[in-house]
Amino acid sequence: MSTYVLVHGSWHDGDMWKPVATHLAGMGHDVHTPTVAGHGVGVPKNVDHDDCVASIVDHIVGADLRDVILLGHTFGGTVIARVAEEIPDRLRRMIFWNAFVPAPGNSLLDEVPPHYRALFDQLAASSDDDTVAMPFPVWREAFIQDADAELAAATHARLSTEPYQPFRDKLDLSRFYASDVPKSYINATEDTALPPGEWGWHPRMSGRLGMYRLVQLAGSHEVMFTAPERLAVAIDAAGRD
Repeated sequence: MSTYVLVHGSWHDGDMWKPVATHLAGMGHDVHTPTVAGHGVGVPKNVDHDDCVASIVDHIVGADLRDVILLGHTFGGTVIARVAEEIPDRLRRMIFWNAFVPAPGNSLLDEVPPHYRALFDQLAASSDDDTVAMPFPVWREAFIQDADAELAAATHARLSTEPYQPFRDKLDLSRFYASDVPKSYINATEDTALPPGEWGWHPRMSGRLGMYRLVQLAGSHEVMFTAPERLAVAIDAAGRD
């Protein structure tokens, strides 16, 4: 049995891991799915990146979890990189699933294409609480294109607005890049949430990890919804010794 802490991405909350967590638990693993600060419906959105990191550190330390396999999806990659700087002694391995691995000193916004930065700036400016809502056309075509129309609509309805300040915050990450915690990268081969090529996930993000284990699987950015068992198998492969 291994202890997994699964850190969700933008517009998500910890409950959305449930199908994947159920499959991992069926393999004998202990699975935790905390919600990052400022994420979810009906919660305060005035958080920064440090608040997001602290919420995951507090979960791990509060539950006295050790020998943790810490996974981050998309935005969650920026969070787990910082968590590794704060509590490296509690981690056994880190897994980045189509996740951001920011270059030292960069923010998440520095790592996305200009058209996303312009869209996010516009959406945050038009909100009353500096948040970004996920437009359905982007969700349908770039995030969950392997779902049928019903699942795409149902999952979009579960999304919450994303606090924007954590996207802007610059991350030093010098301690992360000096870390010797083993790392894996899971790449869903049909993930077009970042457009393939110059801005793509793999090998642009994965290549920053130094020595790492690569696990690939078929699916979109939201394969957690469209094929949770397949993702659980990939997570198990990425996390094993």
